[in-house]
Amino acid sequence: MLLDHTLGIFTNPGEEWKSIRGEKRSRLTDFMLHVPLLALIPTLCFYFGVTEVGWAIGDGDPVFLTSRSAMVLCIMSYASALAGVWIFGEFINWMASTYSEEKIDPHHGMAIAIYVTIPLFFAGAAGLYPVLWINAVVTAAAAAYSIYLIYEGIPILMNIDKSRAFLYSSSIITVALVLLVTMRIGSVLVWGMVFGPEYQN
Repeated sequence: MLLDHTLGIFTNPGEEWKSIRGEKRSRLTDFMLHVPLLALIPTLCFYFGVTEVGWAIGDGDPVFLTSRSAMVLCIMSYASALAGVWIFGEFINWMASTYSEEKIDPHHGMAIAIYVTIPLFFAGAAGLYPVLWINAVVTAAAAAYSIYLIYEGIPILMNIDKSRAFLYSSSIITVALVLLVTMRIGSVLVWGMVFGPEYQN
């Protein structure tokens, strides 16, 4: 079902993780039911924000990107979000053999990657008003909840004791941070060097 568990991961994450563990579906199915649609939230919001609202540095006048320049950046960011979640899920599955003694179900690692990134996708709505401090606060709050979801979900979904789950979760968070920085900064750098920002007059 499209976007199933999305609300429950906020209202009752413990029960939702148990429900997700009991599902029998492929990692690709779970990925396609959630990530392509959710990744549109920051993409569309930031497109509107940088072309219609603009951003200002200090007391200067607002700066706006042209539609073409913003479109290129947003498409690249959307693609990197899709790739980032998939790679994240693969890393979680790859690391599972170090911490778990039971047979790895690839769906479980991908599910962790999908559902813990949902708060970050929703936080992308702050892009409608691209003010640095607002976006920083909203993103930090979403990241904190995502970290909580990792620590909550790993022992349930991967069926491992809490001591090993803590180490596993901490490793996952490290990978997530590296991926987030790499994908975000990489997209902006490629966009800036290959296409270059174009501003409205």
